[in-house]
Amino acid sequence: MTNATIVVVLALMALIAFAVVRQRSVALVAGATDQLHSLPRYHGYYAALMVALPGLVVLVLWLISGKYIVENLILSGLPSALVDANAERLDLLVNRIRLIAENGVGLETDDAILDAAARFNSLYGRGIAATLVLTMAAAGAGYLYAVGKVAPLFRARTRFEKILHSMLALSSFLAIGITIGIIGSLIFESLRFFQQVPLEEFIFGLKWSPQTALRVDQIAAEGSFGAVPLFAGTFLISLIAMVVAGPIGLFAAIYLTQYASPRTRNFAKPILEILAGVPTVVYGFFAALTVAPLFRDLGMTLGLDIASESALVAGVVMGIMIIPFVSSLSDDALMAVPDAMKEGSLALGATPAETVMKVLLPSALPGIASAFLLAASRAVGETMIVVMAAGMRPNLTANPLEAVTTVTVQIVALLTGDQEFNSTKTLSAFALGLALFVTTLMLNIFALRLVRRYRQVYE
Repeated sequence: MTNATIVVVLALMALIAFAVVRQRSVALVAGATDQLHSLPRYHGYYAALMVALPGLVVLVLWLISGKYIVENLILSGLPSALVDANAERLDLLVNRIRLIAENGVGLETDDAILDAAARFNSLYGRGIAATLVLTMAAAGAGYLYAVGKVAPLFRARTRFEKILHSMLALSSFLAIGITIGIIGSLIFESLRFFQQVPLEEFIFGLKWSPQTALRVDQIAAEGSFGAVPLFAGTFLISLIAMVVAGPIGLFAAIYLTQYASPRTRNFAKPILEILAGVPTVVYGFFAALTVAPLFRDLGMTLGLDIASESALVAGVVMGIMIIPFVSSLSDDALMAVPDAMKEGSLALGATPAETVMKVLLPSALPGIASAFLLAASRAVGETMIVVMAAGMRPNLTANPLEAVTTVTVQIVALLTGDQEFNSTKTLSAFALGLALFVTTLMLNIFALRLVRRYRQVYE
Protein backbone atom coordinates (compact mmCIF):
# COMPACT_ATOMS: atom_id res chain seq x y z
CA MET A 1 0.00 0.00 0.00
CA THR A 2 1.30 3.46 -0.91
CA ASN A 3 0.23 7.07 -0.62
CA ALA A 4 -1.08 6.85 -4.19
CA THR A 5 -3.56 4.22 -3.00
CA ILE A 6 -4.97 6.68 -0.47
CA VAL A 7 -5.36 9.32 -3.19
CA VAL A 8 -7.20 6.89 -5.46
CA VAL A 9 -9.54 5.79 -2.65
CA LEU A 10 -10.26 9.41 -1.74
CA ALA A 11 -10.97 10.33 -5.36
CA LEU A 12 -13.40 7.40 -5.71
CA MET A 13 -15.21 8.41 -2.51
CA ALA A 14 -15.53 11.99 -3.79
CA LEU A 15 -16.99 10.77 -7.11
CA ILE A 16 -19.46 8.53 -5.32
CA ALA A 17 -20.48 11.39 -3.03
CA PHE A 18 -21.02 13.66 -6.06
CA ALA A 19 -23.27 11.14 -7.80
CA VAL A 20 -25.26 10.16 -4.71
CA VAL A 21 -25.89 13.68 -3.39
CA ARG A 22 -26.71 15.02 -6.82
CA GLN A 23 -29.31 12.29 -7.30
CA ARG A 24 -30.62 12.84 -3.77
CA SER A 25 -31.20 16.57 -4.46
CA VAL A 26 -33.18 15.68 -7.60
CA ALA A 27 -35.25 13.07 -5.77
CA LEU A 28 -35.95 15.53 -2.96
CA VAL A 29 -38.03 17.72 -5.30
CA ALA A 30 -39.35 14.80 -7.38
CA GLY A 31 -37.41 15.91 -10.43
CA ALA A 32 -38.64 19.53 -10.38
CA THR A 33 -35.16 21.03 -10.21
CA ASP A 34 -36.56 24.56 -10.60
CA GLN A 35 -37.62 24.29 -6.96
CA LEU A 36 -33.99 23.99 -5.88
CA HIS A 37 -32.02 27.11 -5.04
CA SER A 38 -28.95 25.63 -6.77
CA LEU A 39 -28.69 23.20 -9.65
CA PRO A 40 -28.26 19.54 -8.67
CA ARG A 41 -24.67 19.46 -9.86
CA TYR A 42 -23.72 22.13 -7.31
CA HIS A 43 -25.07 19.92 -4.55
CA GLY A 44 -22.82 17.18 -5.95
CA TYR A 45 -19.81 19.52 -6.17
CA TYR A 46 -20.33 20.61 -2.58
CA ALA A 47 -20.55 17.00 -1.37
CA ALA A 48 -17.40 16.05 -3.31
CA LEU A 49 -15.50 18.89 -1.67
CA MET A 50 -16.79 17.97 1.78
CA VAL A 51 -15.48 14.45 1.21
CA ALA A 52 -12.16 15.36 -0.42
CA LEU A 53 -10.99 18.25 1.76
CA PRO A 54 -10.98 16.51 5.19
CA GLY A 55 -9.34 13.45 3.67
CA LEU A 56 -6.66 15.59 1.99
CA VAL A 57 -5.93 17.32 5.29
CA VAL A 58 -5.27 13.96 6.94
CA LEU A 59 -3.12 12.82 4.01
CA VAL A 60 -1.07 16.03 3.99
CA LEU A 61 -0.46 15.75 7.74
CA TRP A 62 0.84 12.24 7.20
CA LEU A 63 3.08 13.30 4.31
CA ILE A 64 4.54 16.12 6.39
CA SER A 65 5.05 14.33 9.69
CA GLY A 66 4.87 10.62 8.95
CA LYS A 67 8.53 9.93 8.25
CA TYR A 68 9.67 12.10 11.14
CA ILE A 69 7.45 10.16 13.54
CA VAL A 70 8.72 6.83 12.22
CA GLU A 71 12.36 8.01 12.35
CA ASN A 72 11.99 9.13 15.98
CA LEU A 73 10.46 5.78 16.90
CA ILE A 74 13.34 4.01 15.16
CA LEU A 75 15.97 6.12 16.95
CA SER A 76 14.32 5.49 20.32
CA GLY A 77 14.59 1.76 19.71
CA LEU A 78 18.27 1.71 18.71
CA PRO A 79 20.94 0.57 21.18
CA SER A 80 22.17 3.49 23.27
CA ALA A 81 25.78 2.74 22.35
CA LEU A 82 25.03 3.14 18.63
CA VAL A 83 23.11 6.38 19.21
CA ASP A 84 25.87 7.81 21.41
CA ALA A 85 28.52 6.93 18.82
CA ASN A 86 26.61 8.89 16.19
CA ALA A 87 25.27 11.64 18.45
CA GLU A 88 26.69 14.43 16.31
CA ARG A 89 25.54 12.89 13.00
CA LEU A 90 22.16 11.34 13.73
CA ASP A 91 20.86 12.51 10.34
CA LEU A 92 23.47 10.37 8.58
CA LEU A 93 22.51 7.41 10.75
CA VAL A 94 18.85 7.86 9.82
CA ASN A 95 19.78 8.13 6.12
CA ARG A 96 21.76 4.93 6.46
CA ILE A 97 18.70 3.13 7.84
CA ARG A 98 16.38 4.57 5.21
CA LEU A 99 18.68 3.57 2.35
CA ILE A 100 18.64 -0.04 3.55
CA ALA A 101 14.85 0.08 4.03
CA GLU A 102 14.29 1.45 0.54
CA ASN A 103 17.04 -0.30 -1.49
CA GLY A 104 17.79 -3.53 0.32
CA VAL A 105 20.60 -4.81 2.52
CA GLY A 106 23.49 -4.04 0.17
CA LEU A 107 26.86 -4.08 1.97
CA GLU A 108 25.48 -3.35 5.44
CA THR A 109 26.65 -5.79 8.13
CA ASP A 110 25.56 -4.12 11.38
CA ASP A 111 22.70 -6.21 12.82
CA ALA A 112 21.28 -3.23 14.73
CA ILE A 113 21.02 -1.20 11.52
CA LEU A 114 19.44 -4.10 9.65
CA ASP A 115 16.86 -4.62 12.40
CA ALA A 116 16.12 -0.88 12.43
CA ALA A 117 15.56 -0.92 8.66
CA ALA A 118 13.13 -3.82 8.98
CA ARG A 119 11.25 -1.99 11.75
CA PHE A 120 11.24 1.14 9.62
CA ASN A 121 9.40 -0.66 6.81
CA SER A 122 7.00 -2.24 9.27
CA LEU A 123 6.18 1.02 11.07
CA TYR A 124 5.89 2.96 7.83
CA GLY A 125 3.45 0.37 6.43
CA ARG A 126 1.35 0.58 9.58
CA GLY A 127 1.41 4.38 9.32
CA ILE A 128 0.07 4.29 5.77
CA ALA A 129 -2.68 1.83 6.81
CA ALA A 130 -3.65 4.06 9.73
CA THR A 131 -3.65 7.09 7.44
CA LEU A 132 -5.96 5.28 5.03
CA VAL A 133 -8.40 4.49 7.83
CA LEU A 134 -8.32 8.06 9.16
CA THR A 135 -8.70 9.48 5.65
CA MET A 136 -11.77 7.32 4.97
CA ALA A 137 -13.22 8.25 8.38
CA ALA A 138 -12.73 11.98 7.71
CA ALA A 139 -14.17 11.62 4.21
CA GLY A 140 -17.15 9.68 5.59
CA ALA A 141 -17.82 12.39 8.15
CA GLY A 142 -17.73 14.98 5.38
CA TYR A 143 -20.17 12.91 3.34
CA LEU A 144 -22.64 12.67 6.22
CA TYR A 145 -22.39 16.42 6.76
CA ALA A 146 -23.06 17.11 3.06
CA VAL A 147 -26.02 14.73 2.96
CA GLY A 148 -27.53 16.43 5.99
CA LYS A 149 -27.33 19.79 4.20
CA VAL A 150 -29.33 18.74 1.15
CA ALA A 151 -32.53 20.81 1.05
CA PRO A 152 -34.47 22.79 -1.58
CA LEU A 153 -33.37 26.13 -0.13
CA PHE A 154 -29.78 25.13 0.58
CA ARG A 155 -27.41 27.53 -1.22
CA ALA A 156 -25.06 24.85 -2.53
CA ARG A 157 -23.67 27.01 -5.35
CA THR A 158 -22.86 29.87 -2.97
CA ARG A 159 -21.14 27.54 -0.49
CA PHE A 160 -19.23 25.81 -3.30
CA GLU A 161 -18.00 29.08 -4.78
CA LYS A 162 -16.95 30.39 -1.35
CA ILE A 163 -14.87 27.28 -0.81
CA LEU A 164 -13.30 27.65 -4.25
CA HIS A 165 -12.58 31.32 -3.53
CA SER A 166 -10.89 30.35 -0.26
CA MET A 167 -8.84 27.69 -2.02
CA LEU A 168 -7.70 30.17 -4.68
CA ALA A 169 -6.74 32.69 -2.01
CA LEU A 170 -4.90 29.98 -0.07
CA SER A 171 -3.01 29.01 -3.23
CA SER A 172 -1.93 32.61 -3.75
CA PHE A 173 -0.74 33.02 -0.18
CA LEU A 174 0.95 29.61 -0.35
CA ALA A 175 2.91 30.68 -3.43
CA ILE A 176 3.95 33.89 -1.69
CA GLY A 177 4.86 31.97 1.45
CA ILE A 178 6.99 29.49 -0.49
CA THR A 179 8.84 32.37 -2.15
CA ILE A 180 9.45 34.04 1.21
CA GLY A 181 10.57 30.71 2.66
CA ILE A 182 13.06 30.12 -0.15
CA ILE A 183 14.52 33.61 0.20
CA GLY A 184 14.58 33.31 3.99
CA SER A 185 16.40 29.97 3.92
CA LEU A 186 18.96 31.36 1.48
CA ILE A 187 19.57 34.42 3.65
CA PHE A 188 19.75 32.44 6.91
CA GLU A 189 22.23 29.85 5.62
CA SER A 190 24.23 32.52 3.79
CA LEU A 191 24.62 34.51 7.01
CA ARG A 192 26.03 31.39 8.64
CA PHE A 193 28.50 31.11 5.77
CA PHE A 194 29.55 34.76 5.99
CA GLN A 195 30.24 34.30 9.71
CA GLN A 196 33.04 31.95 8.65
CA VAL A 197 34.15 33.59 5.38
CA PRO A 198 34.43 37.37 4.96
CA LEU A 199 31.94 38.90 2.54
CA GLU A 200 34.65 40.78 0.64
CA GLU A 201 36.58 37.54 0.06
CA PHE A 202 33.47 35.90 -1.41
CA ILE A 203 32.57 38.86 -3.66
CA PHE A 204 36.05 39.90 -4.77
CA GLY A 205 38.07 36.70 -4.33
CA LEU A 206 39.69 35.36 -7.50
CA LYS A 207 40.13 31.73 -6.43
CA TRP A 208 37.43 29.13 -5.79
CA SER A 209 38.59 25.98 -4.03
CA PRO A 210 36.01 24.84 -1.44
CA GLN A 211 37.67 21.46 -0.84
CA THR A 212 38.52 21.96 2.81
CA ALA A 213 40.99 19.59 4.40
CA LEU A 214 39.96 16.66 6.57
CA ARG A 215 42.67 17.36 9.17
CA VAL A 216 43.81 20.62 10.68
CA ASP A 217 47.46 19.95 9.85
CA GLN A 218 46.75 19.62 6.12
CA ILE A 219 47.61 22.39 3.67
CA ALA A 220 44.81 24.79 2.66
CA ALA A 221 42.61 23.61 5.50
CA GLU A 222 40.40 26.68 5.21
CA GLY A 223 39.76 26.50 1.45
CA SER A 224 39.25 29.43 -0.91
CA PHE A 225 35.80 30.90 -1.55
CA GLY A 226 36.27 33.65 -4.12
CA ALA A 227 33.17 33.52 -6.36
CA VAL A 228 34.45 35.77 -9.16
CA PRO A 229 35.56 32.84 -11.41
CA LEU A 230 32.14 31.21 -11.09
CA PHE A 231 30.18 34.33 -12.03
CA ALA A 232 32.63 35.12 -14.81
CA GLY A 233 32.04 31.67 -16.29
CA THR A 234 28.28 31.99 -15.84
CA PHE A 235 28.11 35.35 -17.63
CA LEU A 236 30.51 34.24 -20.38
CA ILE A 237 28.49 31.16 -21.28
CA SER A 238 25.17 33.02 -20.97
CA LEU A 239 26.48 35.82 -23.20
CA ILE A 240 27.52 33.35 -25.90
CA ALA A 241 24.14 31.62 -25.63
CA MET A 242 22.24 34.90 -26.03
CA VAL A 243 24.43 35.93 -28.99
CA VAL A 244 23.34 32.68 -30.65
CA ALA A 245 19.69 32.51 -29.55
CA GLY A 246 18.79 36.22 -29.61
CA PRO A 247 19.21 37.07 -33.31
CA ILE A 248 18.16 33.64 -34.57
CA GLY A 249 15.05 33.52 -32.39
CA LEU A 250 13.99 37.09 -33.13
CA PHE A 251 14.60 36.80 -36.88
CA ALA A 252 12.70 33.51 -36.92
CA ALA A 253 9.76 35.18 -35.18
CA ILE A 254 9.80 38.10 -37.64
CA TYR A 255 9.89 35.76 -40.62
CA LEU A 256 7.13 33.48 -39.35
CA THR A 257 4.80 36.37 -38.45
CA GLN A 258 5.44 38.78 -41.33
CA TYR A 259 6.81 36.97 -44.36
CA ALA A 260 6.04 33.25 -44.18
CA SER A 261 2.91 31.84 -45.78
CA PRO A 262 0.32 30.23 -43.46
CA ARG A 263 1.37 26.80 -44.71
CA THR A 264 5.05 27.46 -43.98
CA ARG A 265 4.24 28.92 -40.57
CA ASN A 266 2.05 25.97 -39.57
CA PHE A 267 4.90 23.62 -40.50
CA ALA A 268 7.94 25.56 -39.23
CA LYS A 269 6.66 26.87 -35.89
CA PRO A 270 5.95 23.43 -34.31
CA ILE A 271 9.25 22.08 -35.64
CA LEU A 272 11.11 25.00 -34.08
CA GLU A 273 9.35 24.59 -30.74
CA ILE A 274 10.33 20.91 -30.58
CA LEU A 275 13.77 22.14 -29.49
CA ALA A 276 12.24 23.26 -26.18
CA GLY A 277 11.09 19.71 -25.44
CA VAL A 278 14.48 18.05 -25.87
CA PRO A 279 15.97 17.04 -22.48
CA THR A 280 19.04 19.03 -21.49
CA VAL A 281 21.09 15.86 -21.06
CA VAL A 282 20.56 15.18 -24.77
CA TYR A 283 21.93 18.62 -25.54
CA GLY A 284 24.85 17.77 -23.27
CA PHE A 285 25.61 14.60 -25.22
CA PHE A 286 25.25 16.54 -28.46
CA ALA A 287 27.72 19.13 -27.20
CA ALA A 288 30.27 16.61 -25.91
CA LEU A 289 30.13 14.11 -28.77
CA THR A 290 29.41 16.29 -31.81
CA VAL A 291 29.94 20.01 -31.32
CA ALA A 292 33.11 19.83 -29.20
CA PRO A 293 35.06 17.61 -31.68
CA LEU A 294 33.77 19.74 -34.57
CA PHE A 295 34.96 22.98 -32.97
CA ARG A 296 38.28 21.40 -31.95
CA ASP A 297 38.98 20.21 -35.50
CA LEU A 298 37.90 23.57 -36.90
CA GLY A 299 40.20 25.32 -34.45
CA MET A 300 43.15 23.16 -35.50
CA THR A 301 42.46 24.10 -39.11
CA LEU A 302 42.49 27.80 -38.20
CA GLY A 303 45.45 27.49 -35.84
CA LEU A 304 43.39 27.96 -32.68
CA ASP A 305 43.71 25.86 -29.55
CA ILE A 306 40.11 25.03 -28.55
CA ALA A 307 39.82 22.88 -25.45
CA SER A 308 37.69 19.74 -25.52
CA GLU A 309 35.56 21.37 -22.82
CA SER A 310 35.11 25.07 -23.54
CA ALA A 311 32.75 27.95 -22.86
CA LEU A 312 32.24 28.34 -26.60
CA VAL A 313 30.83 24.83 -27.04
CA ALA A 314 28.56 25.11 -23.99
CA GLY A 315 27.34 28.57 -25.00
CA VAL A 316 26.56 27.62 -28.60
CA VAL A 317 24.63 24.48 -27.63
CA MET A 318 22.84 26.34 -24.86
CA GLY A 319 21.92 29.04 -27.38
CA ILE A 320 20.40 26.39 -29.64
CA MET A 321 18.40 25.11 -26.68
CA ILE A 322 16.89 28.50 -25.80
CA ILE A 323 16.04 29.57 -29.37
CA PRO A 324 12.39 28.45 -28.90
CA PHE A 325 12.05 30.65 -25.80
CA VAL A 326 13.02 33.74 -27.79
CA SER A 327 11.19 32.86 -31.00
CA SER A 328 7.92 31.69 -29.44
CA LEU A 329 7.48 34.61 -27.04
CA SER A 330 8.63 37.14 -29.65
CA ASP A 331 6.19 35.57 -32.09
CA ASP A 332 3.34 36.05 -29.60
CA ALA A 333 4.40 39.67 -28.96
CA LEU A 334 4.49 40.50 -32.67
CA MET A 335 1.15 38.79 -33.32
CA ALA A 336 -0.42 40.86 -30.51
CA VAL A 337 0.33 44.14 -32.33
CA PRO A 338 -2.95 45.39 -33.91
CA ASP A 339 -3.17 44.86 -37.67
CA ALA A 340 -4.31 48.47 -38.07
CA MET A 341 -0.84 49.72 -37.13
CA LYS A 342 0.85 47.52 -39.71
CA GLU A 343 -1.70 48.34 -42.41
CA GLY A 344 -1.49 52.07 -41.65
CA SER A 345 2.30 52.01 -42.03
CA LEU A 346 2.09 50.19 -45.34
CA ALA A 347 -0.65 52.55 -46.55
CA LEU A 348 1.63 55.54 -45.90
CA GLY A 349 4.22 54.05 -48.24
CA ALA A 350 6.57 52.30 -45.81
CA THR A 351 8.19 49.09 -46.99
CA PRO A 352 7.58 45.84 -45.09
CA ALA A 353 11.10 46.06 -43.63
CA GLU A 354 10.52 49.65 -42.47
CA THR A 355 7.19 48.61 -40.96
CA VAL A 356 8.88 45.86 -39.01
CA MET A 357 11.73 48.08 -37.79
CA LYS A 358 9.80 51.25 -36.97
CA VAL A 359 6.31 50.02 -36.05
CA LEU A 360 6.14 46.37 -35.09
CA LEU A 361 9.34 46.01 -33.09
CA PRO A 362 8.79 49.16 -30.96
CA SER A 363 5.20 48.11 -30.31
CA ALA A 364 6.20 44.59 -29.33
CA LEU A 365 9.27 45.70 -27.33
CA PRO A 366 7.89 44.70 -23.88
CA GLY A 367 7.10 41.18 -25.07
CA ILE A 368 10.40 40.82 -26.90
CA ALA A 369 12.32 42.07 -23.86
CA SER A 370 10.46 39.52 -21.73
CA ALA A 371 11.43 36.80 -24.21
CA PHE A 372 15.11 37.75 -24.01
CA LEU A 373 14.95 37.98 -20.22
CA LEU A 374 13.34 34.55 -19.90
CA ALA A 375 15.91 33.07 -22.26
CA ALA A 376 18.75 34.69 -20.31
CA SER A 377 17.36 33.34 -17.02
CA ARG A 378 17.13 29.89 -18.58
CA ALA A 379 20.74 30.14 -19.71
CA VAL A 380 21.98 31.30 -16.29
CA GLY A 381 20.26 28.39 -14.56
CA GLU A 382 21.38 25.63 -16.93
CA THR A 383 23.58 22.94 -15.41
CA MET A 384 23.77 19.72 -17.43
CA ILE A 385 25.11 21.25 -20.65
CA VAL A 386 27.81 23.10 -18.71
CA VAL A 387 28.90 19.94 -16.87
CA MET A 388 29.23 17.93 -20.09
CA ALA A 389 30.54 20.64 -22.41
CA ALA A 390 32.41 23.23 -20.30
CA GLY A 391 33.67 21.21 -17.36
CA MET A 392 33.69 21.88 -13.62
CA ARG A 393 37.05 23.64 -13.18
CA PRO A 394 36.80 27.21 -11.87
CA ASN A 395 38.77 29.35 -14.30
CA LEU A 396 38.85 33.14 -14.32
CA THR A 397 39.12 33.92 -18.01
CA ALA A 398 37.38 35.84 -20.77
CA ASN A 399 38.63 33.43 -23.42
CA PRO A 400 35.66 31.38 -24.70
CA LEU A 401 38.05 28.71 -26.00
CA GLU A 402 38.99 27.60 -22.47
CA ALA A 403 37.14 25.44 -19.94
CA VAL A 404 35.06 27.26 -17.32
CA THR A 405 32.30 26.44 -14.86
CA THR A 406 29.17 28.19 -13.61
CA VAL A 407 27.47 28.94 -10.32
CA THR A 408 24.75 26.31 -10.74
CA VAL A 409 27.26 23.57 -11.52
CA GLN A 410 29.20 24.33 -8.35
CA ILE A 411 26.00 24.36 -6.27
CA VAL A 412 25.19 20.87 -7.53
CA ALA A 413 28.74 19.70 -6.85
CA LEU A 414 28.71 21.13 -3.32
CA LEU A 415 25.40 19.48 -2.39
CA THR A 416 25.94 16.10 -4.04
CA GLY A 417 26.20 13.09 -1.74
CA ASP A 418 26.13 12.96 2.05
CA GLN A 419 27.25 16.39 3.23
CA GLU A 420 27.68 17.96 6.64
CA PHE A 421 25.43 21.04 6.53
CA ASN A 422 27.45 22.80 9.19
CA SER A 423 30.61 22.88 7.08
CA THR A 424 31.80 25.96 5.26
CA LYS A 425 31.91 24.00 2.01
CA THR A 426 28.21 23.13 2.07
CA LEU A 427 27.10 26.55 3.33
CA SER A 428 28.90 28.16 0.41
CA ALA A 429 26.27 26.67 -1.91
CA PHE A 430 23.61 28.81 -0.21
CA ALA A 431 25.78 31.90 -0.54
CA LEU A 432 26.13 31.19 -4.27
CA GLY A 433 22.38 30.71 -4.57
CA LEU A 434 21.70 34.00 -2.82
CA ALA A 435 24.21 35.85 -5.00
CA LEU A 436 22.65 34.34 -8.13
CA PHE A 437 19.18 35.32 -6.92
CA VAL A 438 20.25 38.92 -6.28
CA THR A 439 21.93 39.11 -9.69
CA THR A 440 18.84 37.81 -11.48
CA LEU A 441 16.63 40.21 -9.52
CA MET A 442 18.79 43.15 -10.56
CA LEU A 443 18.58 42.05 -14.20
CA ASN A 444 14.79 41.85 -13.93
CA ILE A 445 14.56 45.35 -12.44
CA PHE A 446 16.84 46.74 -15.14
CA ALA A 447 14.80 45.06 -17.88
CA LEU A 448 11.50 46.37 -16.48
CA ARG A 449 12.82 49.91 -16.33
CA LEU A 450 14.18 49.64 -19.86
CA VAL A 451 10.83 48.39 -21.16
CA ARG A 452 8.90 51.16 -19.39
CA ARG A 453 11.25 53.83 -20.72
CA TYR A 454 10.96 52.81 -24.36
CA ARG A 455 7.27 52.16 -24.03
CA GLN A 456 6.69 55.69 -22.79
CA VAL A 457 8.78 57.14 -25.62
CA TYR A 458 6.78 55.20 -28.18
CA GLU A 459 3.41 56.22 -26.74
